[in-house]
Amino acid sequence: MSGEKTYRNWVKAEGLATFHICEKETDVLISAVESLREEALVSILRYREQIEIYMRSEKEFGTSLIPVNAVSGAPAIVRDMIRESRKAGVGPMASVAGAIAQYVGKDLLEKSDEVIVENGGDIFLKIMRRRLVSIYAGDSVLSGKVALEIEPGETPLGICTSSGTVGHSLSFGKADAVVVCSSSAILADAAATAGCNLIGTDTEVEKALKYLGSVDGVIGAVVIFGDKLGAWGHIRIKPV
Repeated sequence: MSGEKTYRNWVKAEGLATFHICEKETDVLISAVESLREEALVSILRYREQIEIYMRSEKEFGTSLIPVNAVSGAPAIVRDMIRESRKAGVGPMASVAGAIAQYVGKDLLEKSDEVIVENGGDIFLKIMRRRLVSIYAGDSVLSGKVALEIEPGETPLGICTSSGTVGHSLSFGKADAVVVCSSSAILADAAATAGCNLIGTDTEVEKALKYLGSVDGVIGAVVIFGDKLGAWGHIRIKPV
């Protein structure tokens, strides 16, 4: 999810240092035990370069809305995007924000035992205390009113959001927020996109949740459409 990112005003990562990095389309907010801005920027640039180089030689990778195959020698981040997006039945770029968040987050775990990387609404986190992750759902009356409660033992975890009403990312759906949890932020990003694409009216919330429950690797999901909320899986929803 992109856009004004006003939801970042809600961030209160107690006990952690929080810093912002913007590099081309990658706009991340990172929390760690100390400011790791330089390390994070190096990591972001490395993975962006790998993806950009691959896209130049394999144009289908950057444009396809359906799964594609990896060519021999593809970087690990590209192979992961192709594999996880295939599980969700979408093109690989539907998982790019989650992929950057996860790969950068794992790099930073070498310097910090607690890391939260938020990349346009797509989150990778490894935490040492219970945290609440609020759900931003645009103009929905439920936006900012509910959160996912995450325990340290449930992480590393990906929590990714797709919306048909917020931001500029391509979506064929109209849900205010589709939030997916998975041990892979790459899969969570791809599945959130696929789930949101299924929702044109509030009557299709259940259909999307049923679909998300069938995707191998998805732990849980939340859908917000207007004043309606649906949920599936092993998640805990708390009022904010």
